[in-house]
Amino acid sequence: MANLQKMISEKSVVIFSKNSCCMSHTIKTLFLDMGVNPTIYELDEINRGKEIEQALAQLGCIPTVPVVFIGGQLVGGANQVMSLHLNRSLVPMLKRAGALWL
Repeated sequence: MANLQKMISEKSVVIFSKNSCCMSHTIKTLFLDMGVNPTIYELDEINRGKEIEQALAQLGCIPTVPVVFIGGQLVGGANQVMSLHLNRSLVPMLKRAGALWL
């Protein structure tokens, strides 16, 4: 869990993803198209990916991918991110975290 906290706190936007997950692809594309440069951890490719996935589940992240953290704070999965985007709350959140300069 300490390793997870370190991963989350080091960058302004962190996405935990799996290459095999279509919703992960959608969320990554959303951020990249907005001009955000997120740190992306592909849990099906990195060492200790299963361990990190279990730690995300302990935080209440169900499903465990995609999971987005902005400014060190848990935003949630695809539904939460898309809801924020549709109600125009995502861009201000990204600006506050220093991830977007529009």
